[in-house]
Amino acid sequence: MAELTTIAVDVMGGDSAPRAVLDGIAQALSENPSIQVIACGLPEVVEPFAAAHERCEAHACSEVIAMDEHPANAVRRKKDSSIVVGCRLVKEGRAQGFFSAGSTGACLSAATLVVGRIKGIKRPALGQILPAYEKPTLLLDVGANADCKPEYLVQFGLMGAVYMHQLMGVDSPKVGLLNIGEEEEKGSEFALECHKALAEHLPAFAGNAEGRDLLTGEFDVVVTDGFTGNVVLKTVEGASKTMFRYIKDAFMTSLATKLAALLVKPSLAKVKTKLSPDTYGGAPLLGVKGAVLVGHGSSNARAVANGIAKAAETVEADVAGVIAAKLGEEGAA
Repeated sequence: MAELTTIAVDVMGGDSAPRAVLDGIAQALSENPSIQVIACGLPEVVEPFAAAHERCEAHACSEVIAMDEHPANAVRRKKDSSIVVGCRLVKEGRAQGFFSAGSTGACLSAATLVVGRIKGIKRPALGQILPAYEKPTLLLDVGANADCKPEYLVQFGLMGAVYMHQLMGVDSPKVGLLNIGEEEEKGSEFALECHKALAEHLPAFAGNAEGRDLLTGEFDVVVTDGFTGNVVLKTVEGASKTMFRYIKDAFMTSLATKLAALLVKPSLAKVKTKLSPDTYGGAPLLGVKGAVLVGHGSSNARAVANGIAKAAETVEADVAGVIAAKLGEEGAA
C-alpha cells in the first residue's frame, strides 16, 4: 500500500467554518485516496467528524484565532489554537502540509515562527495563481512582505520558478518583474535596483512585466513587493466579479437575451470556474519547511478540497526540498 500524504487542516478558519471546512475535507478524502487529514479544531467539532470518516484524525484544540486579532501576538499567545497546532504538526513531522482559510496574517506568522524558514531564505513569499489566458501565471508576493529589498525579489523569483516547474509542469519558467514599462531603465529606484539584482542573480529572469502582461501568459512568474502584489490581486479579483455582473445584467435585459443566456450558460460556467480563486484552493507560502497553503476567508467546500489537494501535490513534488537545493546551487542573492 502506498504511503499516505498527511495534511493538517485548520477546521476553525474561514467565514463559513467549520461547516464548509468539514465538507471540504470530506470531498478531499473522497476524491484523493492517497491523502489523510488531521483535523485541528475544537473537540466538539473535529472528534465526531473524524470518527465518521476514514483517513481522518482529530486533533483537539482549545483555542481559535479570530480574523480581527493581531496575527503575531495571537500566534504567540494562543499556542493551542488550530492554526498554531496545525503548523506544529508539520514542524514535528506528523503532517507534511497545512491548509487554512483563517487569518492570513496568523497563518504567515505561525508558518514562519513554528514551521520555520528554509535555510538561506530571507523572507517567505505568498503566491497566487492568476488565470492568464494562454497559461497560468504565479504572482508573488501578494501580501507576506509589504516592504521588500531587491534580494528578496530574487529569491521570490527562484521559488516561483521552482513552484511552476514542479507543480504546473512548466519547463524553464520565465520570471518577470512587475513594473510600469518593459524597458529596463523604467520604474522607481526600487524597481531599478530589483531589475539589476534579478538580471545578475536569476538565470530565469526575462525582464519587466507590465500590469497588462499578468493575464496574457507572457510570463510564468511575476515578482513584486507584497503591498503592490496584494493590491494587484484584489484588483484582478474585483474586476472579474464586476465583469460577470455586467454580463448577467446584459443577459437580463429582454426575453431574447434571457433565451440566449440559457444557450451560453454552460460555457460561461466554465469561464467562471477558470477565473475563480476557488479552483486553485489557496495561495502557497513558499520558503518555509513544508507545504503551507492559505485559502480565502470566503472559501467554500470546493475551495477547501482543492486547497488540501494542492497542499498534498506540493508535498509530493518536494517543492521545499527543491527550493533548498536550488538556493544552494545558485546562491541567489
